[in-house]
Amino acid sequence: MADYTMPSRPSLFSRTLRDCRKLYVSSGELCERDYPQLIDRADGKFIALMDDLHRALVLKIYMSICEADKKWTKNERFLAEVLCHHLWGHWLSGEKLNETMKQASGESTKLTWYSMVRPFDRIPPLRDRVGQLDTIVARLCNIVARADGVMREPEAAIVRSIQLELDSHLKHRSLDGDKQDSTDDLGDGSQAIEQMRREADDGIYVPPPTSQSNRKFDKRTTTPAEKVAIAKTSEPELTVEEALEELDNLIGLSEIKHEVRSLTNFLKLQQKRTAAGLPETDISLHMVFTGNPGTGKTTVARIIGKIYRALGVLEKGHLVETDRSGLVAEYAGQTGPKINKKVDESMDGILFIDEAYSLIASRSEDPYGHEAVQALLKRAEDDRERLVVILAGYPDEMQELLESNPGLSSRFNRKLHFVDYTPLELSGIFGLFCNKNRYELTPEARLRVIQWLTYHYDRRDRHFGNGRSARNLFEQAIRNMANRLSTLKEISPEQLQLLEGPDIDYGKVPAEVYVPLDDPECKIHVLCDECQHEKDVPAKFLGRKVVCPKCNAQFTIEWATLAKATGEPTAKTQSE
Repeated sequence: MADYTMPSRPSLFSRTLRDCRKLYVSSGELCERDYPQLIDRADGKFIALMDDLHRALVLKIYMSICEADKKWTKNERFLAEVLCHHLWGHWLSGEKLNETMKQASGESTKLTWYSMVRPFDRIPPLRDRVGQLDTIVARLCNIVARADGVMREPEAAIVRSIQLELDSHLKHRSLDGDKQDSTDDLGDGSQAIEQMRREADDGIYVPPPTSQSNRKFDKRTTTPAEKVAIAKTSEPELTVEEALEELDNLIGLSEIKHEVRSLTNFLKLQQKRTAAGLPETDISLHMVFTGNPGTGKTTVARIIGKIYRALGVLEKGHLVETDRSGLVAEYAGQTGPKINKKVDESMDGILFIDEAYSLIASRSEDPYGHEAVQALLKRAEDDRERLVVILAGYPDEMQELLESNPGLSSRFNRKLHFVDYTPLELSGIFGLFCNKNRYELTPEARLRVIQWLTYHYDRRDRHFGNGRSARNLFEQAIRNMANRLSTLKEISPEQLQLLEGPDIDYGKVPAEVYVPLDDPECKIHVLCDECQHEKDVPAKFLGRKVVCPKCNAQFTIEWATLAKATGEPTAKTQSE
C-alpha cells in the first residue's frame, strides 16, 4: 500500500479539522435556534463555547498521538503548522511553533476527553450526531498517527485508547434504541451546558497565545470565535416550497408527505380566502403522531414548524421537545406552573410531547397527570393562534389517552401514523449517513448492511429502533473500521473512507445471516425506476451500474432487498 504523499496528507488533515469545527459550531447553532430552552441567551456565546470545545478536542488528539513515541518528526511538525493555522489563524514555524506547541502540550494534559464530547452525550438533540463525531475523531487519529506513513505500536496504542475512551462515554444505546436514545427531559442538557460554562470560566478551553510571550493561559473572556458568532446572521428563512422539498427528501413516509402537503395546500387556500375577504374555516392545527420509535416523527414535526413559519401561521416555528418529566411535577400545585413554563418556551412554535400517553399513568390514580392534561388543554385552546401542540407515541396507548379526555379527542383530531421503515428504506438511511460523512462501501459491506437490517426488521417488535437501528449500525461500523485500521502499518487516504464487509457487525446476529457475496444463491430484488420492471439479480451487482433488460435504462444499484435465487439472468452491467 502506498504511503501518503506530502500534499495529500495536510490537505486531508485540514479538511477534517474544518469538518470538526463545522460539526461543533453547527451543533451550537442548532441548540440556539431550535432549543432555546437549553440556552439562557441567544447571543452566540454557546456557539463560541462549542467552537472552543472543538479546538480542545483536535489539540488533544494531536498532542496525545505525537507524544506517544517521544519524537516530533518533520511530517508531524508540518501537521502542527496546519493545526495552528486552523486553531488560531496564524502560520507558525521555527521557535514560535516550538514554544506554542510546548505550551499547548502542557495545557492539553489538563483536558479530559469527556469534557470535550459531553454535549453529544448529555444534550439530547445532539445525540444523533455521535456518528459524525466518531468519523471525525477516527480520521484525525489515523492522519496524525500515520504522518510518517506507518503507524507504530505506541501510536496505535494511543489511537485505541482514544477510541475506547470515547466509546465509554458515547456508546450507551441499546441495539434498537431505548429511552436513553429517545427524547429525554432536556434538563440534563441544561445541566451539561452549565457545567461547560463553569469549566470555560476556569480557562479550560482558551487557545494558547500566538505571541512570543510565555504568559499562562488567561481566564476566558471573549474569543474571536465568539465575536464572529455574535455577529453571525440568523439562518435564512425557508420558503414553503423549500420546506416541502426538505420533507420530500426524507426516505419513505409517503403517506405522511401526502398529509403534510395536503394540510399546506389547505392553509394556502385559507390565506387566499382571507385576502379575498371570505370567511376562514376554523380548524385546530394540533396533531397526534403515532408510530414506533425512530420513524421520523420529530424530524417531520420540525419541518412542519418551518412550513408554518414560512406561511406566517407561526412567527418562529421552532420546536420544543419534552415528555412527562418536563410537564408533570412531583408535588401538588407545581404541575400547572411547570406546564405554563414549557408552553411559554414554545410560543410561536411547536410543543412536541413524546410518549404523551405517559401523561396519565394507566391503571392507577394519577391526579398530577390529569392536572397536566387539563392545564395543557387550556393553554392549547387559549393560545391556539400562536401555538401548535403535537402529541406523539405508540398507536394503542395514544388512542387510550385520547379516549380518556373528551377535550383531547376534540382538539387533537388530526392524526398522522408513521409506519415502520422497510429494510430497503433503512438501507437508504444508512446510505445517507455514509454520504453525509463521506464514506464509500464495498459491495460486500452493502450486502451485509441489507442482511443485518433485514434480519432485525423480520424480528421486530414495538420497540424496534427503525431509523435509530440504521444509525446505530453506522456508528458501530465506524468504530469497527477504526479498530481494523489501527492494526495496519500502512494506509492510504482512500482506506479512511472505505467501509468493508467486516466493519458491518453489531449485536448478536447468527453467522448464517451473512451469506457471502459470491454465493450463487445470494440474490437481490431490483426495481427499475423508469419502467418499474422488477427482477432478481446476483448480489455482486450492488454498487454497480446496470442496464434494465426491458427499457435499457441505466442506473446504479445503491440498495435493494434480499430475494430468493431464481436462476434467471436479468440484468447486465455496463462493462458486460
